[in-house]
Amino acid sequence: MQHLYSFAPTRALMAVALASIAGLPLAVIAGDATVSLKGDQEVPAVASPAEGAGGFSLAADGTLTGKIETTTLDGTVAHIHAGAVGKNGGVLITLEKNGAVWSVPPNTQLTDSQRRAFEAGDLYVNVHTAAHKNGEIRGQIKP
Repeated sequence: MQHLYSFAPTRALMAVALASIAGLPLAVIAGDATVSLKGDQEVPAVASPAEGAGGFSLAADGTLTGKIETTTLDGTVAHIHAGAVGKNGGVLITLEKNGAVWSVPPNTQLTDSQRRAFEAGDLYVNVHTAAHKNGEIRGQIKP
């Protein structure tokens, strides 16, 4: 079990660095996985000044928590999708909006296959706008 603890400082330092670079509060960059969203990650790519960043935690029982914060965009809906980098996939979870912050709904449970996809980095967040109904910014959730 000691090997698990050796990664905690590295993740914490990465979160601090990412928050610092993105100019976001540390509360947004927390958990077991991070995500950075931009238009060039959409499939196909979208030219957009908008960005987003956030973090997610997956508990042993499959409960997913977390949120993202977006800038320079008026999102209409945001989802967590199944899909590897460069691939579009189906909607798994619709995130709840509060201003520029999008959160996983309370008591959200991932199935076993969704948990494996989360751990493999095969889930992404997509934020849709009126101008870009298929998504304006996207980011792969990276454990």
